[in-house]
Amino acid sequence: MIEGVSDIFIMAGSLVSHLLLLTSVLALIFYPSGSGTCTQQTQYEIPLLTNFATAFKYFGRTYNQVYVNNNGVLTFKNAWTESSSYVIPLNGNEDYIAPLWTDMDDLGSGTYCYQQYIYGNVLDRATQDINQYFPNKGFKASFVFVATWDTTISVSQTITFQAVLISAGGFSFILMNYGTCSAIGYAVTAGFDTIGSTQYFVIPYSSNGQTIPYLKSSSNIGTPGRWAFVVNNGTVYTVGLHLHLSSSSNLTDSGNVQFILDKVKQKLVSNGLPSNVQLKLKKLLKKP
Repeated sequence: MIEGVSDIFIMAGSLVSHLLLLTSVLALIFYPSGSGTCTQQTQYEIPLLTNFATAFKYFGRTYNQVYVNNNGVLTFKNAWTESSSYVIPLNGNEDYIAPLWTDMDDLGSGTYCYQQYIYGNVLDRATQDINQYFPNKGFKASFVFVATWDTTISVSQTITFQAVLISAGGFSFILMNYGTCSAIGYAVTAGFDTIGSTQYFVIPYSSNGQTIPYLKSSSNIGTPGRWAFVVNNGTVYTVGLHLHLSSSSNLTDSGNVQFILDKVKQKLVSNGLPSNVQLKLKKLLKKP
């Protein structure tokens, strides 16, 4: 064999192995983008604005639209055209979902896309994922929104990640999926934030561009490369219940009161109320 050609074959073989491994990882945790809407990353920071097929609730606020911004962040009220990331918490006037917020267009060439689903296999997959990570909710997904950023820095350097919004029945969840995230020399932030930063989270290893390669092996739910969060915990209904009780127990004792409430709860659940119903004593009146 000609000297040097073997090295080329070895390098080519290594690259193919790397691509096959990356494809395998993406197939396991990444949601399909399908024939979604995509645009090229450019220096002009062009956001993609779309209306949700189903309203999405985020920490008590309901949104009907979303901006998929070039720089790796989702916003709901306004596009984010500044290239640099900010440190979470921002204490600002916008809600943010930031799977990897950085100056993407200066890193290389690539695309950012979105797709949404209201029926089909993707909803089944989302239902299975959410019930695995957050059991006992009886969740069945009715809406999935997938945003994907894919940037090529060089032949051997790429950054690929997703934000997946999943909702139904007042419950909302977000998944953040990470493929290969090559180290970069830019400021980065990954996590989420809310208006006034009343709720926020920063993913470990995401505050420094040199440590983001760890994202594809990190997780909060035991699946490498995936982080999952509850961002709206269902609809809470408060109702009044007036009971007349005859008891030989001292109902001014908190232990006895809790025993009675537990018995009432069991009866209510047996008649169709959800098992997560909570009963609290507001007032106790003793009959003269």
